[in-house]
Amino acid sequence: MLMKSIAAGLAGTALLATVAFAQSPTVTTDKAAPAAIATTTTTTASGQWRTSKMDGIKVYNDANENIGSISDLLMDKTGTVKIAVIGVGGFLGMGEHLVAVPYEKLKFVNEAVASTTTTRPATTTTTGAATGTERTATTTAPAASTTSSTSKWYPDHAVFNASKDELKNMPEFKYAE
Repeated sequence: MLMKSIAAGLAGTALLATVAFAQSPTVTTDKAAPAAIATTTTTTASGQWRTSKMDGIKVYNDANENIGSISDLLMDKTGTVKIAVIGVGGFLGMGEHLVAVPYEKLKFVNEAVASTTTTRPATTTTTGAATGTERTATTTAPAASTTSSTSKWYPDHAVFNASKDELKNMPEFKYAE
């Protein structure tokens, strides 16, 4: 029994020594300087937009008509966004016509689209006390005011000077394989 205990102790010691040996640092003979550790320049991104939030932003023309939405942003190797891919028409992504427009031609706006034609009905109900009859009158009231976007991560919408038909007539954008 004593011999089994000694053998088990030696085997356990050998296993622990092997693990400790595997964790010891190796000596390198490289004479190159160690690589510099990458550091970040800022910890906040105030006033910048997330590209992941730009996907799906609605695009309007100068007449406040919805002409499509941003489907993708393409950048060059330096990281500068060069092209915005806009989806025009279609329903739930089906039949959508993709066009590429220069990114600098888009104007981004943080305020919600101002509409001068939208109205909402205001209903007033009056009950005649003597006769017990009820009368409903409908009048037109101005649309509820829109509030500006308070999100600092993406704009409310983009403006591109073209009509929906002009975009549909542009050559279709196709991704290279």
